[in-house]
Amino acid sequence: MTDPQASLLLKRPVTLKVIVTDRWKEEAQEQLQAQISQLDGQLQQLDRQGQRAITEIQRQSIIQPLDLQAKQQLESIQAQVNQQRSQLLERKNQTLQQLQQVQILELEQEIAQGQMESYCRIDVGDNLINKLNLEVVVRDGVVLEIRGEV
Repeated sequence: MTDPQASLLLKRPVTLKVIVTDRWKEEAQEQLQAQISQLDGQLQQLDRQGQRAITEIQRQSIIQPLDLQAKQQLESIQAQVNQQRSQLLERKNQTLQQLQQVQILELEQEIAQGQMESYCRIDVGDNLINKLNLEVVVRDGVVLEIRGEV
């Protein structure tokens, strides 16, 4: 027999939506530009580290000719640098695309910016879908509206 007074506490996703304003666009563009600069710095550091390792192996080869193991080590370093470089370039391209998307957003447009979590209590007879659909709408950091069953 079930308890008619039974209830359950659930964790649910909350969609954060923002109203696009000049201030929001400026802040978003600054954050994305900072990420791009950071990625550029990581690319430069990767190139320096890779070149340093390769130069060290080549310097040693002057003293003693490269054997098979040293050649494999050299190829391995180059492959690792190329793989990491590709990953960083992919992240940079994604960030550049996000920057372009932010630049073309229209003012007063409502966009999803992310997800948060909250808890809700459900009881027998509640509409679970209504309880799980919750949105918070924000303009310049100020909550304008909470949509859904709190």
